[in-house]
Amino acid sequence: MRSLNKEAAAAISLIDEDNGRRVRMGHLAFVGSHCTNGVSALHTELLGKTLFADFAALYPGRVVNVTNGITFRRWLHQANPGLTQLLCDVLGGRVLDDPAAVADLADHATDPALQERVMRVKRANKIAFARVIRDRLGLAVDPAALFDVHIKRIHEYKRQLLNLIETIALWEAMRAEPTRDWVPRIKIFAGKAAAGYAAAKLIVKLANDIAAVINADPRVRDLLRVVFLPNYNVSLAEAIIPAADLSEQISTAGMEASGTGNMKLALNGALTIGTLDGANVEIRERVGCENIFIFGLRAGDVAERRNSGWDVTETIAASPPLARALDAIASGVFAAGDPQRFDRLTQALRHADDYMVTADFADYFDTQRRIDALRRQKEAWAKACIMNIAGMGWFSSDRAIRGYAEAIWQTPI
Repeated sequence: MRSLNKEAAAAISLIDEDNGRRVRMGHLAFVGSHCTNGVSALHTELLGKTLFADFAALYPGRVVNVTNGITFRRWLHQANPGLTQLLCDVLGGRVLDDPAAVADLADHATDPALQERVMRVKRANKIAFARVIRDRLGLAVDPAALFDVHIKRIHEYKRQLLNLIETIALWEAMRAEPTRDWVPRIKIFAGKAAAGYAAAKLIVKLANDIAAVINADPRVRDLLRVVFLPNYNVSLAEAIIPAADLSEQISTAGMEASGTGNMKLALNGALTIGTLDGANVEIRERVGCENIFIFGLRAGDVAERRNSGWDVTETIAASPPLARALDAIASGVFAAGDPQRFDRLTQALRHADDYMVTADFADYFDTQRRIDALRRQKEAWAKACIMNIAGMGWFSSDRAIRGYAEAIWQTPI
């Protein structure tokens, strides 16, 4: 090991000596591990350049990348038997044992008969999931509407709040122009908040309060519904994912290590709207730029804004739909009898916005309208769904385990 000066030694010390002595658990984990995996190409690069830059220089080759994966046996074969049977019919039984075989579906992406079959499978899954919503919430939703799905742990960086603000802006736009050719949407949220995470729990409350107001509005009854499903777990995910039309992967760029929900949803024929973050980067490479909707700041842009500062007030003023949505929350539209209920959320956005919600809103809102435009083109939408399914073979956990065996464990399998 090369000799270190005092400052460099302090930077990699396992003990933080500032303001009392504390163990640096991340440092301890790095030193005690054979390798450190970033679990996606982008996050691995960020680990090597930021969080573990000193260790990466001291131990070259310790930071490696094996992008994580999902098990097709659960998230396709078990969760979506209709799509599994379709794949077997088109590609043969080999798809049951070789996830990479789904890539050949791309050769049939323009086949009208296949497009129709894929959409029939999707509709059957949506009908089944609509029953789940009715049974759990007593809410009727139209399976013909676009099922816009955001299922993740509730966290500020995962930006359920961005989606909720866009929901309000869409609601207000629909009320202003009720005769416009809107694409009907069901906004579907599910996820759990940590018990002590007050802001996350407030976001859950906001989602439910927005749902109560919008779902009771007769002016948008056939155009927009908001669903928050409680007690999210794997079994519920197995019902939601095959029914999803749109997959929300909108974390603040640079903060999502990889994600696996993005893989599960795309494998089941959902199109992704997302930031260029985590495994979204690799999904785009494999499904094609035209079959994924990328928006917003990149990781480097986020870091630059945080370091240099930026004018949140000016950003909000530049987007009237954003300003109106924030004003609606702040004025108590969704908190009857308690107008200050969501002040913690709105004040954080107006004065700091650490997670770039306002910075990304305009691009996010516009990208959602591009999704509406594609949705109106049935053949083009079906083709994009097929290309997403076909592009997911690489994201199998079988491939990830082989990668671990070769690059990290260095053992034959």
